[in-house]
Amino acid sequence: MSTIAVTAPRRVLADSVPRTLLSETALVVGAACAMGLLAQVTIHLSFSPVPITGQTFGVMLAGTALGWRRAGFAMALYVAAGCAGLPWFADHASGYPAATFGYLLGFVVAGPVLGWLAARGNDRTLTRAFASMAVGDLIVFAFGVTWLAFDLHVGAGTALALGFTPYLVGEVIKAALSGAVLPATWRLLDRSSRA
Repeated sequence: MSTIAVTAPRRVLADSVPRTLLSETALVVGAACAMGLLAQVTIHLSFSPVPITGQTFGVMLAGTALGWRRAGFAMALYVAAGCAGLPWFADHASGYPAATFGYLLGFVVAGPVLGWLAARGNDRTLTRAFASMAVGDLIVFAFGVTWLAFDLHVGAGTALALGFTPYLVGEVIKAALSGAVLPATWRLLDRSSRA
């Protein structure tokens, strides 16, 4: 009697890594650390308490590459460790970031949503990947702008002007870049597995 090894299909990129406790932990902690590094890519705007950072780019890539569970753990770890005192929020800040806390909550929600979309194949083509990234971005900004309005006691229009509109072009660029990286990575993996 012969046996045939059946491997589970890779639903997200992280499924290409053999599943062990060590690899799962490394993926989650690594993504949280990447968020901490991308948070240091910071440009301050004089009129807004919300800096331009690389964090949304990190959420898009980590959420999509890791899948919903790992991404959820990674984003939760990033936010919890930063709030507990690890200085890896923007500008090496830590603790409760009053005005921008909503964006952090948005990361915790957007990461798993992006992972869920990726598990359904939305990271395999440029158009679907870009659309997924846009959804993730909108989640982050929905939480961020809502919290900003609450924290600063301003109306929706002012909150949008302070926390969304100035970032729109940059977010489209980040979504396009991450939307291009993932399908390209899948193609490379597929080629290497056939070789």
